[in-house]
Amino acid sequence: MLLNTEYMVRTFFLCLKAVPVTLNITFVSFILSFLPALGIALGRVKGIKAVAVPGKIYVSLIRGTPIVLQILVIYSLVPSLLNSFFKGIGSSVNIFDLNPIVYAYVVFVLNSIATLSEVFRSALGTVSRGQYEAALAIGLSGFQAYERIIFPQAAVSALPNVCTFIVTLIKNTSLAFIMTVKDITAVAKIEASYGYNYIESYIDIFFVYIIVCALVQFLFRCIEKKLKFSGVKRRSECLR
Repeated sequence: MLLNTEYMVRTFFLCLKAVPVTLNITFVSFILSFLPALGIALGRVKGIKAVAVPGKIYVSLIRGTPIVLQILVIYSLVPSLLNSFFKGIGSSVNIFDLNPIVYAYVVFVLNSIATLSEVFRSALGTVSRGQYEAALAIGLSGFQAYERIIFPQAAVSALPNVCTFIVTLIKNTSLAFIMTVKDITAVAKIEASYGYNYIESYIDIFFVYIIVCALVQFLFRCIEKKLKFSGVKRRSECLR
């Protein structure tokens, strides 16, 4: 079967126009989940039971359930419950008027918190406890020890895993079309539905995601090199 190349070219550029939506979901989710994930990671590393126990349960719950199931619950069940609640209290709020991208933010933020907390916990574990104790011994506060010594080293260790997380998140946002968000996948599927050009649309999606993910990986490699160079420079200054 011959591919409709004219359709593929047109749809490819339509998919590129939807890239900002995909990146929007990705980076909003990353930004909103960063501090909660770091808080859970620190709580588990430092053994703070009030944070560590709920954090461990939360991570197990989110990572142990399919993201599609979470989407169905948050996009289908939660709005219905909220709508019933608002009607019950006599409110005129129509929860179904909410922009679907909000549900995408909620789903991917919840997932990102769980995944990032494990990335951060692993990175913090690469820095020996002795360095923290040495920092306290020379008069630094706990906050200064983390800011000046622990976090810079952990950041270098975490970066490859953060890159992997971002790339995975970009690919996972393809499920946002279930919530009627017009991301890359949704645009391609809508175009394909007019003439049943699904094979061409899937090929377009394939190449768009490869391009986007490759650019993100290149960006992270540049950041990693810069962080490593800064670390070497800082250590050389300390030895002078």
